[in-house]
Amino acid sequence: MMAMTERFRNRQEAGKKLARVLAVHKEKKGIILALPRGGVPVGFEIAMALGWPLDLMLVRKLGVPDDEELAMGAIAMNNISLFNEDIIQHLGIHKDVVNRVIEREREELERRNKLYRNNRPPPEVKDRIVILVDDGMATGADMRAAAMAVVHQEPAELIVAVPVAPQSACDLLRYQADKVVCLQSPPFFYGVGSFYDDFRQTDDEEVVRLLEQAPKP
Repeated sequence: MMAMTERFRNRQEAGKKLARVLAVHKEKKGIILALPRGGVPVGFEIAMALGWPLDLMLVRKLGVPDDEELAMGAIAMNNISLFNEDIIQHLGIHKDVVNRVIEREREELERRNKLYRNNRPPPEVKDRIVILVDDGMATGADMRAAAMAVVHQEPAELIVAVPVAPQSACDLLRYQADKVVCLQSPPFFYGVGSFYDDFRQTDDEEVVRLLEQAPKP
């Protein structure tokens, strides 16, 4: 566990630090699935260190209207969905509002699948070790949707790896993943970006470039 006050310079440094922890898997065969867009630079460093192929797990957070950072759920490809019923009920969010957000985010999923993957089918993960990667978790809703999508495909082992997340989010993932690797779980969590010196948005061009440069199956 890293010191509570330590920050990451950028996603690349975070990925390299995660890669050192995950190096025990280097001689095995597996695949890195990164959540775009911020998870891709992190996943790229792990893929390069392990020599594993890098692909995407397309997932979208369902942000609360007027507070997009607060997740009321998440969706992934193959019609996977997960909802934070406590938040939906507490804020009194109507079902029609939830459905509109789902429709908007599904359109974004399809756009990203076409742009990043040229609509090719997701990689086969059955009986393979899968490392799911993002640049951090807040509620963990999008990562849980991603994990759900992977579990349905019966991997040999599912490892969730993030640089930073609250302990509560990590604990929830342990119900789905075989292992959760988190470098830092601070007691006071103010958002993933607060633990990075450089948290500029990862653009589409960088995602495509890193996918092209990563090791191939």
